[in-house]
Amino acid sequence: MRYLNIAIAAVVFLSANSVQAADHDSGWTYRLTPYLWLPTIDGSLKYTLPPGSGGSPEISVGPTDWLDLINAGLLVSGTASKGRFSIYSDLVYLSMTSKNDGRVLSVDDTVSIPGTRIPIPISADFNLNTRTDLDGLAWSIAAGYELASTATSSVSGFVGTRYFGVDASSSWDLTAEITVPGSGVVLPAQGRIGSDVDLWDALIGVRGYFKMGDGRWSGLYHLDVGAGDSDLTWNAMAGLTYSYGWGDMVFAYRHLAYDQASDSLLQDFSFSGPGFGATFKFD
Repeated sequence: MRYLNIAIAAVVFLSANSVQAADHDSGWTYRLTPYLWLPTIDGSLKYTLPPGSGGSPEISVGPTDWLDLINAGLLVSGTASKGRFSIYSDLVYLSMTSKNDGRVLSVDDTVSIPGTRIPIPISADFNLNTRTDLDGLAWSIAAGYELASTATSSVSGFVGTRYFGVDASSSWDLTAEITVPGSGVVLPAQGRIGSDVDLWDALIGVRGYFKMGDGRWSGLYHLDVGAGDSDLTWNAMAGLTYSYGWGDMVFAYRHLAYDQASDSLLQDFSFSGPGFGATFKFD
């Protein structure tokens, strides 16, 4: 819920300031794009329990169809540009649930040898049911500079930062508890666990567009890569726009990926899927 409140406040602020700024002849051009993204999620969540509390499970999530995932979402991006300079921001809030598409992959035995994590694989045959609830907020902001342009195309480089906050919880139902000789039960047959993480990463990337045909259709692309609190994050998007007098309709495919250290929550975690929206122009 805290991520949803932050997302709503950010969208209201961004929208109000875009319209207000457009009322003044400052030389800036503004674009605001509310959109819908329909991703599947894939990867695993490695939960960590305090020492002496038993094993720490790693639970896979997906891949699964977006219709079975999304509970709520709020997505908007915006650009302010003047001459060759630009400021870009993108905000994504998603609340998702994955049912029966993941499983408990392993549990770390932290009891046998204190201070060590010994992974114990768990067969898929042991898994009866697994559910994961995920609330996530991704916010990117970057400053860009147009590197090259023609009458029909433009490409800009940018540097910036992305915040990614995740609140995850998982429940499982196994055929039997997982025990280790000398350690006892390291994972009960049924259980629930939760964790959250807040990541800040520096970004570098390119974005641009090129017109096609009679000029109403255009292609667009965006690619960034970064690191910081995560070992690696990258975001790629490619799509088409169709121009109207008031703005553009946007159709695109996007992939957002995160990976942390081997003992952290997000393990090869990604969101992938199509999206569509409308870009409103304020000149």
